[in-house]
Amino acid sequence: MKDTIHASNAGKLTVGDREVNRIGFGAMRITGQGIWGEPSDRLAAGALLKRAVELGVNFIDTADAYGPEVSERIIRETLYPYADLLIATKGGITRQGPDIWTPDCSPAYLMEACAASLERLGIEQIELYQLHAVDSEVPFMDSLQALIGLQSSGMIKHIGLSNVEPRHLEQALDSCKIVSVQNHYNLMHKEHEDVLKICEDKAVVFIPYFPLGAGNLTAADGPLTTYAAKYAATPGQIALAWLLAHSKQMLPIPGTSSIMHLEENIAAASVRLDDDDVHELTALYTTE
Repeated sequence: MKDTIHASNAGKLTVGDREVNRIGFGAMRITGQGIWGEPSDRLAAGALLKRAVELGVNFIDTADAYGPEVSERIIRETLYPYADLLIATKGGITRQGPDIWTPDCSPAYLMEACAASLERLGIEQIELYQLHAVDSEVPFMDSLQALIGLQSSGMIKHIGLSNVEPRHLEQALDSCKIVSVQNHYNLMHKEHEDVLKICEDKAVVFIPYFPLGAGNLTAADGPLTTYAAKYAATPGQIALAWLLAHSKQMLPIPGTSSIMHLEENIAAASVRLDDDDVHELTALYTTE
């Protein structure tokens, strides 16, 4: 990929009070297999983060559950003191093994998790702290009030939500300022369109995780191939370009462990789909 590719080619969004480029980086996959333990090559993980910043990424999303703790530690080792970077992290999920995720959004745990993330990242305040999930064992408003308390104490600056339904977002917006929502969303999975609409109405940034469908949208023989040929792009770039065109509040955070794929993802910022193709792509997959 040419060095002229840059994340800012996709435009900018304001997250809280910080302007960021509209393609960020999801730091989940700089850990081991199953998002568990250390990466097979720690130096390569650091090089990937440095390359993302070189390409104009200034929004990096992580969580204490990635590793657990590994992603946050590598980010600090590689990027501290985070000049011009917004490092967003999350709390509210515990880990028991590879690919095993268990919510714990109790106020006591969230306070403990936030303090630990602050220490790992080496900062005094987390600029964007996101509730990682809704815990069926804990009233949602109890979890939210814990984050409001963390904000009042100065431990976090802005509050975000993840894996929420419209009712959760609406309840939260009635209680405090929510600057971001991070839900599963891509061309194949548009079941959170109603959440996106609320974000658009309230100027909340929408962060779609798994924007490439965990690889399902990047197949060389898939339905995006025709569009890829038209725009001299890859199927994955078409999927990311569709997200950017579909909503002005969209901030994709494609993650990868490969610098080649990272550069391909950032290059999607320069792909401009025409309106007809955006509509066709929207109708290409039904919501699952």
